[in-house]
Amino acid sequence: MPFIQVHILEGRSPEKKETLIYELTETVCKVLDAPKENVRIMIQEMPLEHWGIAGESVKKRREHEKEG
Repeated sequence: MPFIQVHILEGRSPEKKETLIYELTETVCKVLDAPKENVRIMIQEMPLEHWGIAGESVKKRREHEKEG
């Protein structure tokens, strides 16, 4: 039973997440020859302030991008 975990930053629409689930499922079925009913996808969304790059959160980086 394939189980796929995806970590993404919050903010994407429900439609985008549905598309991601569908496309990942289709790909896993094709590559692993697994039945669709056996594929599990878990999306974990993280707040922007919980992900850091180069010493600051994504939230802070985006705020800086808007300012400058």
